[in-house]
Amino acid sequence: TVLAPGLLSTVQDAGRKGFLASGFSPSGAMDLPAARLANLLVGNSMDMATIEMTLQGMRLRFGCDGVAALTGADFGARRNGTPVPTYRAFAVCAGDELTCGAAKSGCRGYFAVAGGFDLTPALGSFSTNLKCGVGGFEGRKLKAGDVLPLRCPHTPVARQSQRVLPVPPHLDETPRTNIVLRAVPGPQADCFGQAGTETFFGSWYHVTPASDRMGIKLEGAKIASHSGSDIISDGIAAGSVQVPASGKPIVMMADRQTTGGYAKIATVISADLPLLAQARPGDAVRFVPVCVEDAQAIAREAAQALRRLEYQFLTI
Repeated sequence: TVLAPGLLSTVQDAGRKGFLASGFSPSGAMDLPAARLANLLVGNSMDMATIEMTLQGMRLRFGCDGVAALTGADFGARRNGTPVPTYRAFAVCAGDELTCGAAKSGCRGYFAVAGGFDLTPALGSFSTNLKCGVGGFEGRKLKAGDVLPLRCPHTPVARQSQRVLPVPPHLDETPRTNIVLRAVPGPQADCFGQAGTETFFGSWYHVTPASDRMGIKLEGAKIASHSGSDIISDGIAAGSVQVPASGKPIVMMADRQTTGGYAKIATVISADLPLLAQARPGDAVRFVPVCVEDAQAIAREAAQALRRLEYQFLTI
């Protein structure tokens, strides 16, 4: 039972795939690795639904015994007043209350329970699409009084105290304000020429309060274009960096539109999108260029590391 929903808490999984042509954005967890690790900690399949909290956490009461985990940003969670660390599975009993405060570092946290949430998928996904009112819990953000039914775990979480993971470096107690993002130039980098590209890759930008699940809006040096940045609309990928008429870049995220008419100067690689998902207003970011082959190698390495971790947990 949700007693207090926090600033923005929604049900999210790995995203809605196969419906871009119908105008549905993928949605899904902004920091997908954190959501997957929360599921691994409680013995779920990695891409099951979790609750994503933003900046201010929620308060809830458990109606049954179970096992839960928190990953991503540290919200200073307490179970019945006792501190609960992130990246560690913990037992809960019927009647327990879990209270999450303001994020100490990072921006988004993930809450998973063993067995997962007993909800109905929409278009093949449990992710909440707020603009369309589809998926998750009634297609909306959570509010006080909501009761989320739980499924029975497929397998018991044995020796749960051994299900512990290290906190990622970008989510330690000292917030990182200098975030470096690797990005592949293009696909419309030619609209900006050498001068615009050098400005983009050579400047620091700051995350603005106008950022949301759709896009991270940045403030900083204006990126000049040859003759404007309007193009015939084409597809938008996760991490696409659009440059509107203002010359200020916007990085497209989970709830991005499916197509867009602004030129894209680069695409942030998938492995670095969690860094941006955890960036807070005022944090400084800059971009460094990488080639497609390097981006693919980094993605393969990250996927292999996750598979090794999944195999390791199968033995616990």
